[in-house]
Amino acid sequence: MKFINFFIITGKAITLLAWLIMAYNLVQPFEGNIAVILNILFAVTLFMHGFQVVIFYARFKSRLRLHKSDYLNVLTFGIFSLLSYRQQVLLSVNKRK
Repeated sequence: MKFINFFIITGKAITLLAWLIMAYNLVQPFEGNIAVILNILFAVTLFMHGFQVVIFYARFKSRLRLHKSDYLNVLTFGIFSLLSYRQQVLLSVNKRK
């Protein structure tokens, strides 16, 4: 259980760093092809995380009380947030037993 928490926190930190680099590139583009690659990565990341929000809504809306901040969390951190919410659901199921 501790390993998965470490994995989630580390993944969120790396994801946040990637978002910061891509956002910085939008404001102050890097030189050469790096700027183009980062813009493409930004678009792909935004699309994939948006898709994960749809998955999050479909899977967890009936199991957890969701707020706008939960959706923003998934949009920002992607799969690592989904893993966090999955853990919450599993813990609540185990408590009921």
